[in-house]
Amino acid sequence: MKKITPEQLKTLIGHQCDATPWFEINQAQVNDFADCTLDHQFIHVDPEKAAQTPFGGTIAHGMLSLSLIAHFAKSFTFDVEGTEIGINYGFNKVRFLTPVNVGARIRAHAIFKAVEQKSNSNEFLMTYSVSVEIEGSETPALAADWLVLIITRPVSLG
Repeated sequence: MKKITPEQLKTLIGHQCDATPWFEINQAQVNDFADCTLDHQFIHVDPEKAAQTPFGGTIAHGMLSLSLIAHFAKSFTFDVEGTEIGINYGFNKVRFLTPVNVGARIRAHAIFKAVEQKSNSNEFLMTYSVSVEIEGSETPALAADWLVLIITRPVSLG
């Protein structure tokens, strides 16, 4: 994670962050996610039945892949000096492009897209354009514009 000052945020718009380390999706994770979300569709939790589908086996929930952005973010977000807290603010756009088979490895790529200083001078809304790559696939699992709100000690970008 790159350490920067709040004043540097605007200068980093368009910055291509380094790709994150690979992360393997396993059936236990998918099953746990199904339990948490009460989404036990067979394509996620029944390997035998899922093997009979065009996917050839179980796939991760799209929302599981999306939620892993929080895990990947440790590798690509900026460490802004004076930050007291960072908050997941949501998404402007999400597209699920390719299913992630259980056993596949994924990683995130991010571009720092925008920053907006909120009316409270110590709040910064940052937007990252994130894609989640599947190892060996030309098409990513998903693409999303992710918003993160950070609250710092008071500062002004002028």
